[in-house]
Amino acid sequence: MTNNDSYISDKSSVIPEILVQWRWAFFILSLALVALLANGSRYINFATDYEVWFSGDNPQLNEFMALQKTYDKSDNVVFLITPSNGNVFTRETLLGIEWLTKNAWGIPFSTRVDSISNHQYTFSKGDDLIVADLIENAGEFSVEQIASVKRIALNEPQLVNKSISSDGKVTAVNVIINLPKNKPEGSPTVTAYARDLISKFKNEFPGHDVHLTGLVVMDNAFMEASMKDMGTLTLIMFGLIIFGLLILLRSIVGTLIILSIIIMSIMATMGFSGWMGVLLTPVSAGAPTIVMTIVVANAVHILVTMIMEMRSGRSKRDALVDSLRLNLQPVILATVTTVIGFMTMHFSDIPPFHDLGKMVSVGVIVSFVLSIGFMPSLLMLLPMRVSVAKENKNNSFSLLSEFVINKKTDILWVFSAVSIVLFALIPMNNVHDNIWEYFDESVQFRVDTDYASEHLTGPYYLEYSIESNESGGMNSPQYMSVVDDFQKWLYKQNEVVHVSSIADVMKRLNKNLHSDDEGWYKLPEDRKQSAQYMLLYEMSLPYGLDLNNQVNVDKSSTRVVASLHNLSNNEMIDLHRRAEAWLSNNAPQYSVTSGSPMLMFSHISLRTVKQMIIGVVFALCLISILIIVTLKSFKIGVISLIPNLVPPAMAFGIWAVFVGEVGFALAVGLGMTVGIIVDDTVHFMSKYMRARREKCMNAEDSVRYAFENVGKALVITTTVLTIGFSVLLFSTFKSNYELGLITSITIVIALIVDIILLPALLLKFDKHVYADSEEFTPDNSVIIKEQNFIGETK
Repeated sequence: MTNNDSYISDKSSVIPEILVQWRWAFFILSLALVALLANGSRYINFATDYEVWFSGDNPQLNEFMALQKTYDKSDNVVFLITPSNGNVFTRETLLGIEWLTKNAWGIPFSTRVDSISNHQYTFSKGDDLIVADLIENAGEFSVEQIASVKRIALNEPQLVNKSISSDGKVTAVNVIINLPKNKPEGSPTVTAYARDLISKFKNEFPGHDVHLTGLVVMDNAFMEASMKDMGTLTLIMFGLIIFGLLILLRSIVGTLIILSIIIMSIMATMGFSGWMGVLLTPVSAGAPTIVMTIVVANAVHILVTMIMEMRSGRSKRDALVDSLRLNLQPVILATVTTVIGFMTMHFSDIPPFHDLGKMVSVGVIVSFVLSIGFMPSLLMLLPMRVSVAKENKNNSFSLLSEFVINKKTDILWVFSAVSIVLFALIPMNNVHDNIWEYFDESVQFRVDTDYASEHLTGPYYLEYSIESNESGGMNSPQYMSVVDDFQKWLYKQNEVVHVSSIADVMKRLNKNLHSDDEGWYKLPEDRKQSAQYMLLYEMSLPYGLDLNNQVNVDKSSTRVVASLHNLSNNEMIDLHRRAEAWLSNNAPQYSVTSGSPMLMFSHISLRTVKQMIIGVVFALCLISILIIVTLKSFKIGVISLIPNLVPPAMAFGIWAVFVGEVGFALAVGLGMTVGIIVDDTVHFMSKYMRARREKCMNAEDSVRYAFENVGKALVITTTVLTIGFSVLLFSTFKSNYELGLITSITIVIALIVDIILLPALLLKFDKHVYADSEEFTPDNSVIIKEQNFIGETK
């Protein structure tokens, strides 16, 4: 053992010696920690309500909840019926609509069913107002009766483009669902019942296609995506990791040890989510895959260094102690920076990402504990065959280090030019999200929802409650005129497909009570007359089809619902702002409450991007301070910032060229990615600084030393990380797909930056001499005085 190679300070060897000497005690404590956390797995549940995507203080959520308390809930299940002959108005199809409307009342938690079948058609008969279902006993309808129903349905504003397409080819049965709170079985039960109803309908009425959509079905789609990702992606990732580690480590024992750490880290992570009461969503359900990927790093660095030491002739115990000594500080720092990166998810306004951040952070911390407390026992216990090499050098990394040393100036110029170009492309990215596009086109819910949007009306809508500020105020002709004018304005907007308001009902009643004279299809001009019309109409309505979905209890406010084409977040927000501006200018005397789940999702995209910029800046500042303090050098800390800033910036520049659209998943993932890519920088810098300070090497030799000692581990961890996040590309949930893609791109760029740009920066700017006992002669040659190497004097 040479003096330089054996330089070990007493202080830095204490903890590794303790970890190895008392390894069985730490082994038991590590297993106890995992068992304690894993015990919470029995409390794991899946989220079945889209409200979990919003924090309690979300302004759009609170406004929407106010609407839900005032009127009937908007959560629904929608059946879209398409007869194969392209005509809804046949005896068989109308009979099928009757059948489905009647049986849909049996769906659990249903409170209302609307279709052309039970539409409350009004007409006059002498001095009486008749209110009846539009379709009754369709099986006995004559050709004339069918023609009459068709004429009425296609000319009724409340039905066209809502319950029946304008061409009469598609019709819908809409079921309002009042799901109980905190009941995870709610939406799965409703969706399963609805799917079974579709099967029965097709058996009873062949020749009809039925598509299923709605907010409750969306909730269930979220849950199904979560379960599918947890099952499929985790298994794929597990297989890839086993294969990758076997190829890269060439050690069956080492691979098995790392796999055991992975399994226990995942168990602890999921158990923690159970203890914390986390409801799993497609985002948080990706935690096992991400944990599986990230936790490999700590163990790999310790294992690879130990194998290298054994190849140089060290005993297993000495190699393990030295590996822990060399890696303990960078592993701790990498763990902390990774946790910081994932905890930046709390800057977003999306609770599922908060859950993901906490879960992965716990998994990373547990993996660190297992790497230093659990792994040493197995490494000492299990046999490891390592051949002693005459020269412990990797030719590939030796060649790479020489290339960087010789071409450092060219490297800096090339990276500067590429970085400037990619940085300039970043503004080309636009914030764009569409809630239904969160699901892959292979998901049946996405297929059915796209069909609904194309052939009738999709689930996009905006609703407005216009408050008259007086009991019975809805009967005021001035108030009703404003509602009617607002409805007409909405119809003029290109984004709007259908508008539902009480004004249509009031006009029809006025016509009916004037002997169905079309000239009276207008709003009543007398308040008392309006109140009488409404009372007469409500008394005639059957149970379950009252006006609670349009009018509040004391008749002081009404709801206007605009059904929309599929819109992006920016288009949705723009329409809403125009509507608010119209109401502010034309109805300043009335209070307005507005909202919809789609509007809520639209806002969190834009809000999250702004929030995560702050989060990333905070993370970078905190990580930089940690690196500066740990490495005890402000200049080195500043240099290390560059390889942490450049990769994500380059990745988003590339993203601008090939995609150009940024959703909230990418914004949230940015902070997470920064925390991950710091790991490679930390490990490279740690080995470089050890060579500079402990071995008194110059910058060139220190770069060579870093490549030889950490190059292989960096490639292994980067490969595993890239494979791991690439597995998310198989997710049927768009946010996971985008998160996996941008993270994989960033991690690959980070490796290139860390092994090419970082050493070039160090060679260019790190001219400081670190040996405390060195002094300079006039010609700048270094005279090394006394340097102690474990009791020896050099």
